[in-house]
Amino acid sequence: MDNVQAKKVRGNLLIVDDDLSARQTIEAFLDQEGYEVRCAPNGQTALMFSQEDPPELILLDIRLPDMDGFEVCRRLKKDHRTRNIPVIFVSGLDEVADKVKGFAAGGVDYVSKPFEAEEVLARVKTHLTLQGLKNQLEQRVQERTAALVSANEQLLTEIKQREQAEKVLAERLRFEELLLSISSRFVTIPPDRVDSEIDRGLRQILEYFQVDRCGLVQSLPGKTSWQITHVANSDDFPPVPTGVELPMSSNPWSYEKLILKREVVAYSRLDDLPPEANVDKQTWAESGIRSNVSIPILIGEPVVHVISIYSMKSERVWPKEFFPRLQIVGEIFVNALERKQMEQQLRVNLREIENLKQRLERENIYLQEEVRLLVEHTEIVGESLAMKKVLSQAEQVARTDSTVLIQGETGTGKELLARAIHNMSARKDRPLVTVNCASLPPTLIESELFGRERGAYTGALTKMVGRFEIADGSTLFLDEIGELPLELQSKLLRVLEEGNFERLGSTKTLHVNVRIIAATNRDIEHEVRDGRFRKDLFYRLNVFPIMIPPLRERPGDIPLMVWAFVSEFQKRMGKEIETISKKSMETLQSYSWPGNVRELRNVIEHAMILIKSKTLVVHVPKLRSSEAGATRNLEDMERGHIMAVLERVGWRVAGKGGAAEAVGLKRSTLISKMKKLGIYRPAS
Repeated sequence: MDNVQAKKVRGNLLIVDDDLSARQTIEAFLDQEGYEVRCAPNGQTALMFSQEDPPELILLDIRLPDMDGFEVCRRLKKDHRTRNIPVIFVSGLDEVADKVKGFAAGGVDYVSKPFEAEEVLARVKTHLTLQGLKNQLEQRVQERTAALVSANEQLLTEIKQREQAEKVLAERLRFEELLLSISSRFVTIPPDRVDSEIDRGLRQILEYFQVDRCGLVQSLPGKTSWQITHVANSDDFPPVPTGVELPMSSNPWSYEKLILKREVVAYSRLDDLPPEANVDKQTWAESGIRSNVSIPILIGEPVVHVISIYSMKSERVWPKEFFPRLQIVGEIFVNALERKQMEQQLRVNLREIENLKQRLERENIYLQEEVRLLVEHTEIVGESLAMKKVLSQAEQVARTDSTVLIQGETGTGKELLARAIHNMSARKDRPLVTVNCASLPPTLIESELFGRERGAYTGALTKMVGRFEIADGSTLFLDEIGELPLELQSKLLRVLEEGNFERLGSTKTLHVNVRIIAATNRDIEHEVRDGRFRKDLFYRLNVFPIMIPPLRERPGDIPLMVWAFVSEFQKRMGKEIETISKKSMETLQSYSWPGNVRELRNVIEHAMILIKSKTLVVHVPKLRSSEAGATRNLEDMERGHIMAVLERVGWRVAGKGGAAEAVGLKRSTLISKMKKLGIYRPAS
């Protein structure tokens, strides 16, 4: 039983000797030790056995009948099947020259006859062990080499993928810079520059994609046709005129997909178009268009505008990852056009306001009731188109978690608007957290925002939770964001993008879910250009900009505000006001209000303190020369012009050839202006 177990663990040996007695002797004691033994009487037989079933070790006699042992060993070493088999020479010769030849032929050892069995067994065991270790080492080397080759191939693949990713990223960054360049120009663009800036933006897109035509197309309301409103053309093709009406029948397939289904139309080759687009294909082919991408601008229902890019020189692929970004560009263009239309309409409405001023005093009761209703629902008072637009924007963005950037002069009510947005949002059950970036020194604002650990700096005796942690799940209002130090802007940007930050003195990363509303009275775009505000932070904050107009641009809101403040101070001071003098209201509406709503509130509070009757009389403060210069110069010019006309017509105000007809005003309007400007007919 023991021999059976031993044979399972011993080696496979080959004895090569022409002496039968010697073979049997060696075979006997090797077999007794558990080795599997085969015998060969000559060199050819030994070579045949070794090639058919290679042994683990060969005991080889030098003197053989057909060839000597040295030749047998050399042939074994030349054959890839047997070259790794260890060979021990066995010979009755004990000359040094034979040993040298044996080692030169590839042998690993030499045993002289007569030999001791123990010596042969020891050497066999040693060389089998060495061969096993060698085989293990070679196996490990092969495995390690294969692993290194695989790792090298994987590394090369990753390098190629990284190079490709870096190339794609660089291209995306260049496109993002283009978007920022376009969007930043449209933040506070005046109406008269909207069309030229859209043309400029289309030209930038055309140059970025290196195409031949890029245009903004409008579907005409009530019609099944298109109209090109803005277009940029390359110099290699004749320009396409704007304003031309194109029938839907020339592109019925794309009209249905873009306008009705609100889907992107994109093709690299005309042959890629489906059979149902044959009419469109023919139209594009006749126009020389080879590739096209058209993206619907999803503002409202149905789709009204489409931004289209055409390649006429060559076919090209349109990366899908650019489609949402191009859609944003189109939304910027369309929003600017809508703002332009609204501002034009606003000017018309403001002219009508002048004709309604005379009715204000008769509507005091109505206004007081209106104030009562408004106070019940919101702190923001205003019925002008400008404020309705602001409140509409606030209501639209309140339902989202998007970042809001509120801009406006000091005292216009930016914090009130931020609070209104929060109160209309899904986060209204949590308190609004406010930080005034201008009221804190740079050394403390970081710990105020992000918190600190005890001992984070000299004087930090306790751990403090920052405003971002307090506002987790709520809204954080960053007032005067333009005052935030440049070195903190990168940390704020990280929180906005990832929601992650660390307290001062800590390496533990905290994650919060905070909605950001920022406000400033600075021109942030100008600050970005001057390097005082990070461009990427501005782009991240400017997701939904809201501009609060100053009070001087919406005088129609002043009566409503005045009564709101009067109602507030009546309760506090225990006074009752029934009317406000007409002259006071006109004075309030004509004043420029450099301090905006805050200044108006202070003026009303001052008047309420002084008044002793039920009719409120208000006196506005005198402006400093730097504030009043422009207004005073304009009033002087208007007064001088009216005086000159009155003297020319003999102070006749109404009737044929009167001053009202000469200056193009109604009689009542002219009389009102004369009172306002202090123009009276001189005594005879």
